[in-house]
Amino acid sequence: MLTKPYILCLMGPTAAGKTPLAVQLVQRLPCDIISVDSAMVYRGLDIGTAKPGPDILQVAPHRLIDIRDPAEAYSAGEFQRDVLQEIAAIHAQGRIPLLVGGTMLYFRVLQQGLAQMPVADPLLRIELQQEAEKIGWEGLHARLASVDPEAAKRIHPHDSQRIQRALEVYLQAGQPLTTYWQQSATQLSTLCPIYYLAIAPAERRVLHKRIEDRFDRMLALGFVEEVQRLFERGDLSIEQPAIRCVGYRQMWEYFLGEVDYTTMRDKAIAATRQLAKRQLTWLRSWPNVVWFDGEAPDLLDKVLYFCSAPS
Repeated sequence: MLTKPYILCLMGPTAAGKTPLAVQLVQRLPCDIISVDSAMVYRGLDIGTAKPGPDILQVAPHRLIDIRDPAEAYSAGEFQRDVLQEIAAIHAQGRIPLLVGGTMLYFRVLQQGLAQMPVADPLLRIELQQEAEKIGWEGLHARLASVDPEAAKRIHPHDSQRIQRALEVYLQAGQPLTTYWQQSATQLSTLCPIYYLAIAPAERRVLHKRIEDRFDRMLALGFVEEVQRLFERGDLSIEQPAIRCVGYRQMWEYFLGEVDYTTMRDKAIAATRQLAKRQLTWLRSWPNVVWFDGEAPDLLDKVLYFCSAPS
């Protein structure tokens, strides 16, 4: 039993090896895993998200995976609500919440809190999507920069989902998203200590090779067939958050006939590398994070030492 509740956060870029390390930690420490991954929340998105399989889940159950249908959205606000409930339940059992993933926006919600923002307006969302078809997402990003320059600095010009949400908030509330970020809100760090650790290969080329090899393994495991099942449902489109996930978006273009197989593979690998770059950019500015070389032979021992007695 814990003498004082705390939280461990295992962060890192995609393909850095977070899940295998988390499973090892669960086998050594009184930890329960909570997924911090905006793609793993969706049922049926398994191979392309590197979601842990039944064999791993039997050893190390993951909370907050498979909680939404791909046709549904899942917001950072909903994550905040759900993760607080899971953390409280784990602490009530005298165990340590181990938050694992690479969705940095979700980690930021935990770190800084999330003010109450306007709910999504479906009609306004359609209007913005139609405008994007005319002027492109870079055009909408420029529009965002004119009303909320701080948000525009944080959001990539090709990140359609976050551009859309930032403009929605401004158009609905008459004030920029940055204002909400700055408002005081419940912060998890005021409830108990949070310890952040991050893993990544010391050399970027190693991570790039891991990303390429992992995507090829996904293809061999049946990623094409997985996305085909989603495509054939008929109620999903490339505009939905689940299908915009890295890998799924490029595969969707393949099924639409917009790219051939080789181009799909190359674009998916390139997009995943870009995702990893953005994740590393977030992490480099993260306060009080302890870094570990994901390729170090004694990685587990070093992380165990940190996790058993964080300071």
